[in-house]
Formats: sequence, C-alpha cells, structure tokens
Amino acid sequence: MNTKTKEIDNTATRLEFRGGASLSLDFPLLMGVINITPDSFYDGGKYLSQQAAIARSEQLISEGADIIDLGPASTRPGAEYVSPEEELQRLLPVLEHLVKNHPHTPVSIDTFHSSVAKETIEKGASMINDISGGTMDAEMYKTVGKLKVPYVLMHIQGTPKTMQLEPHYTDVVEEIYEYFLQQIEKLKLAGVEQIIIDPGFGFGKTVEHNFTLLRHLGRFKSLELPIMAGLSRKSMINKVLKTKPENALTGTIALNTLALIQGAAILRVHDVKEANQVIRMVKQYLSPNTTQE
Repeated sequence: MNTKTKEIDNTATRLEFRGGASLSLDFPLLMGVINITPDSFYDGGKYLSQQAAIARSEQLISEGADIIDLGPASTRPGAEYVSPEEELQRLLPVLEHLVKNHPHTPVSIDTFHSSVAKETIEKGASMINDISGGTMDAEMYKTVGKLKVPYVLMHIQGTPKTMQLEPHYTDVVEEIYEYFLQQIEKLKLAGVEQIIIDPGFGFGKTVEHNFTLLRHLGRFKSLELPIMAGLSRKSMINKVLKTKPENALTGTIALNTLALIQGAAILRVHDVKEANQVIRMVKQYLSPNTTQE
C-alpha cells in the first residue's frame, strides 16, 4: 500500500455546511438527482422547466432526500459542452426556491465550472459535485477552498464527450486510488477541508471496469473520506440486463445494496423512496441486533 495513505487523516463523521447546518455520516445519506437538462441519459427534458424541477425537488425531499443535487448540464457519454452562463440560467431559479422554502435541505451543484460554483454557493447552495475532479477548470480547487464547502471529488477518464470511446486501465482500482491520493493533496493545499470521493461509475469505464470498482469499493475506505456511489440506472446495469434506463430500477437497487455493504456513505440516486428502503434494509443486515419498532 502506498505510504501516503498514512499521512491522510480525514475521518469524517459529519458534513458541515455554511450557515451552521450539518448532516451526520453515521447513517448513509441520500443525494437526490434533479437534472435541469434537455439531454440527460435517463430523465433529460423532464425537469428542464423551473416548475417541473421544483416539483420534483419537493417530491424527493418528501421521500427522504438528505441532499438535492442540481445538474444543469448533461454528463452522459457524448454530451456537448454547456457554458457557465447557460448553467446559471437553468440553476438559479430552482436554487432560489429551495434555499427559501427548504433551508434545512442542503443543495449540491453538479458543475465543473468554478464560476458557477462561486455564484451558486454565494446564493445559498451548500456543496459542489464536480465530475471532473478539478481537471476541467484550474480555478475550481482554489474557489472551493475559499468558499469552505464540501466538495465531491470524482474520477473521470477524458471528458463526457470522449470518455466512453476507448477507456483503458492497467489496474482500474489502483490507478483511481493513486488519482485520489494526488488530488486530495492538491485540495488540501488549496484549503478544501471536506472532501467526498466518488470513483465515477460510468465515467470513462467499461462494464468490467465498473464492476471491478464496485467489487473493490472498500479499497478506498483507507483514504478515510466519505465515499459516494452514483450507480442509478447507469449503462453498467442496462448492458448486463439488456434493458433501458427507465427499466433499470431493480438493477439499481441491487447495485446500491452492494455499494452500501462495501462502505458507501452517500448514494446519488434518481429514486429516493426506493433507495431509502435499501439503506434501511442494509442497516438491519449489518446490525442484526437492532430492534425495529
């Protein structure tokens, strides 16, 4: 094992947000996805309007979402670039509603633009979920360090437009582990204090790569950072089951269960009600002496 691991002491029991709100990591958290896009792989176009996105957010909160993740740009394979200005146009009306009406539900912003991160956090968002891990905007780490908010460090090989053309690794688990070591060090130097790691299922990985990562997700626990798993309705399910994203809920439940058993602290999902039930069942499985009322 790389000796650098011993230098990292980032054991987290809570996520702390600006304004004093916090969430315990003693029990897995649910991040509910709202894609404010015309072209996301599963629900593109369904929540593009302000009214639809707000209604969906309200539904996910009522079903038990701990965090709402607003995505203003599709990151599906082959997705086209969306400018910071367009992202903000899609985000701000929905963010304003959530901050005003659900002040105790943290809002995550799914963006790799540092300017979008800065403006949305200043308008009340709580954390940044960066699919690029800071590789697509050199100012991201410095920006998040100044904002003092939790940051999701995800791994991607390539960009959304190119990532699934020819993904290749010699050892997918160890290469991503080393990537995390390097990026965590950079984040700490930039003043980022709360880091969540996400191996990036489906982001520049084959089906085999994805299942190898899931099988060895526990490897990343030695980094002593919360692990987020985003498996919901992805192609690693559809290719195995020969189905489409709209019919992939059962496969999603299966993979979320495995991720939790492997140590995931946060599930990023489209289906909050079902994921909430998965968490409760896995909790019971792992703690058989727990009495259910």
